[in-house]
Amino acid sequence: MHYSWIKRLVIAPLFLILTACPATKNEVETAGDTAPNQVEIVQIPDDPDPAIWVLKDDDTTIYLFGTVHILKPGLSWFDEAVKEAFDSSDELVVEMIEPDPAEMVKIVSELAIDQTGKSVREKLNAEDRKDYEAALVELGIPVASFDPLELWFASVNISLVPLMQNGYDSNSGVEKDLTALAKSREMKIVGLETPRQQLGFFDNLPEEAQIRFLNFTIDTVGEMVEGMDNMVARWALADTKALAELMNAGLEDKVLYDTLLANRNATWAEWVEARMDKPGTIFMAVGAGHLAGESSLQELLTEKGLKVKQIEY
Repeated sequence: MHYSWIKRLVIAPLFLILTACPATKNEVETAGDTAPNQVEIVQIPDDPDPAIWVLKDDDTTIYLFGTVHILKPGLSWFDEAVKEAFDSSDELVVEMIEPDPAEMVKIVSELAIDQTGKSVREKLNAEDRKDYEAALVELGIPVASFDPLELWFASVNISLVPLMQNGYDSNSGVEKDLTALAKSREMKIVGLETPRQQLGFFDNLPEEAQIRFLNFTIDTVGEMVEGMDNMVARWALADTKALAELMNAGLEDKVLYDTLLANRNATWAEWVEARMDKPGTIFMAVGAGHLAGESSLQELLTEKGLKVKQIEY
């Protein structure tokens, strides 16, 4: 089977899923007794000051910086404390080092293309299929476009379409800029996960969980841009409490929450603890959702006896 058409898809690493599926205003206001009216829609500030933390000992410093993986061009976030921390670092750590396009297409063709011959729409019940097709028509996408994909990868691409249509650009993501800077300075760059591993998290989900994820995407796609704008604004304002509420409301499914956040944070906490035993200054940049809420990386590190301090600026 020929997969050259894959190159026309929005080829997105797993970390884009968290950014592409923000909670909508309606979800936050109905998420539970403590959620109503706590996270209002706010504007992105002219001078973003995203949150950054630090932990250190006698010979090791690790900065923890929460990122947004897809932004609109022109947002000036790389200054002040963020720039100072990066400039002082000799190693950049990111969730994943992006492979070259040919390698990414190969991985996607192996993991994200359905091998059973059953299309996305055939896996949905009649009502869900009707909603799915209506959403694609609303987005201007032929209803058969994502039929050959695994359910989870159809969700990822559908999530990103309205964002791309409204000015968001994956080439303007924080990791893109940081990686380019690190390469220009010949800094060491470390990936916490591989591309195959990231895509594998979702590919290994049971079909029922993938259907829930796709239905969630379809139900909220019309509010995706507003939700994303609000998430970026909260990130730019260093409002980690509101950001945690937005992320939690968007990942109420426990299987998805554990797969995307909790389990990965636990693994990364082990990595940070071990890295503290080696000298150096590290700038660790991972999705902002990993640094917010009860399951945050900072909380897990604190439980390990490591002192994590937010840098005020």
